[in-house]
Amino acid sequence: NAAISACGESSKWEKALQLVSSMKQSGVEFSVITFNAAISACKDSGKWEEALKLSAMMTESAVELNTIIFNAVISSCEKCGNWERALQIFSRIRQGNLELDTVSFNATISACEKSGDWEKALQLFSSMGHSQVARSTITFNATISALEKVGKWKEALQLFSIITQSGLGLDTVTYNAAISACEQGGAWEKVLQLFAVMKQED
Repeated sequence: NAAISACGESSKWEKALQLVSSMKQSGVEFSVITFNAAISACKDSGKWEEALKLSAMMTESAVELNTIIFNAVISSCEKCGNWERALQIFSRIRQGNLELDTVSFNATISACEKSGDWEKALQLFSSMGHSQVARSTITFNATISALEKVGKWKEALQLFSIITQSGLGLDTVTYNAAISACEQGGAWEKVLQLFAVMKQED
C-alpha cells in the first residue's frame, strides 16, 4: 500500500498498476487504500480507462467501493473530456447507497462544462441545494464557465451575484469567467464594473 501510495503521489500510474497486478498474482489481500492510491495515480495522469478497470477489480475482489474512489474515477474521466462516462458514474453513485459530496458534483459539473452541456451543469448546480451538498468556489467557477462557453451571460451573472453574497472566496477564474460571459453578450459596462471590482479585491 505504501509503495502504491508513493506512485499515486508522483502520478506514476504504470508503476501503480504493476504493483496491483503483482499483489493479485501473489494472492495478497487488497484493501480500499490499495485501490484508492492506484486510482488516484490514474486520475492524476488522466488515465480514465485504467481507473475504471481498477474500480471493476475492486468489485471482483469484494472490496467495498466508496465515494472517494468514485470521485477519483469521475475526475479522471473529466480530465480527459470523457463527460458521458463521468455522468454515468455519477448516476451510479446516485442510484446506489453512497453519499454524493461536493467533489462528486464539482467533477461532474466540470465534465459538463468541458462538453458544453450547460443545462446539465446548471441542473447539477441546482440539485446540490436540494441535496444539501455544500457548494464551493470550484462549483460556481465550473458552472459559470459552462454558461459562459455558450453565451449565457445573464445566467452567468446571476450565479456570480449569488457567489458574491455567499461568503465564498472569489478567485481569478470566477472573475474571468464572468467577464468573458459579459464580453460575449456585449455587456461592456458590466465588464468594466467587474474589472474594477477585481482590482479592488487585489
